[in-house]
Amino acid sequence: MDKLNVICVDDQREVLSAVLHDLEPLAEWLNIEDCESADEVLALMDELDSEGEYIAVLVSDHVMPGKTGVELLTEVSQDSRFSETKKVLLTGQATHTDTIQAINSAGINQYFEKPWQADVLVKSITRLATEYIFDAGLDYTPYHRFLDQQVVLERLR
Repeated sequence: MDKLNVICVDDQREVLSAVLHDLEPLAEWLNIEDCESADEVLALMDELDSEGEYIAVLVSDHVMPGKTGVELLTEVSQDSRFSETKKVLLTGQATHTDTIQAINSAGINQYFEKPWQADVLVKSITRLATEYIFDAGLDYTPYHRFLDQQVVLERLR
C-alpha cells in the first residue's frame, strides 16, 4: 500500500489539535501530519517526496506569520511534484478577495470557514484523498473499503 499523507498547517496549536482530532478516523489509511508554518510544510513535503511518499491533501489555515495559506497553496500548486495534491483552505479570517485568489491562483479544492463541522471535514478529506488516488494513477484496491464510493463509481465508469 502506498503511503498517503494529509498535511495540516495552522500556527495556532489549539486549532491544529482540533483538526487532528477530527481527522483521527482517517488515520487507519492516511498518515496525518501537522505543521505550524508554511516553511515547515514545504520542508516536510520535500522530505516526504524524497522518500517516495505521496501528499494527497494539504489543509491550510490562511492567516499565518511568514506566508499566508493562499501563498502556501499557490506555491504548492506551481510545484509539478505536487500537481495532483488536493488543497483545502480552512480559515476564519479570509476576505472575499483572499478567497477568490485562493480559488484562482492556488486552485483550492475545498474551502471551510472556522468553526467547521467535523463530519463534513472528514467526508471532504475522504473524497479528496479518493480523487487524489485516481488522479495520481495509484492502485485504489488496497484502500477500497475506506474510499468515497461515489467517487470510485464515477472514476470507474
